[in-house]
Amino acid sequence: MIEGCRALVRGEDGDAGLVLVLGGPPARKFLDGQPHVDAYWLRVWGLRGLLWVWSPDALPELRVALTDPAWRVREMALKVATRNQVEDVVEVAAPLQSDPIKRVGHQAHRYVMEVGRGGT
Repeated sequence: MIEGCRALVRGEDGDAGLVLVLGGPPARKFLDGQPHVDAYWLRVWGLRGLLWVWSPDALPELRVALTDPAWRVREMALKVATRNQVEDVVEVAAPLQSDPIKRVGHQAHRYVMEVGRGGT
């Protein structure tokens, strides 16, 4: 599970069953082998899996996800870091408090308050 989620966050093709479990019915369209402009959802779903089955082995993927161009990926990465109390990403997560997307900024603030102990 963890390795499959990490692969999705890295943008690699994932196991079809895992993609369907994490993404539900909307994930079916990503199994057609075609490129999709909204393929960032696969990274979001990989992070969703890591939200519940966190492993420190996924720290490199989490760091990269916090800088992803897709705001939904950044938001989910912050949720993963907050839920799993990942202190090793404070230097990347804290600046996201000023992200132009309010949802990302809000989640970054929550992370800093809960994990970063009020900021750095």
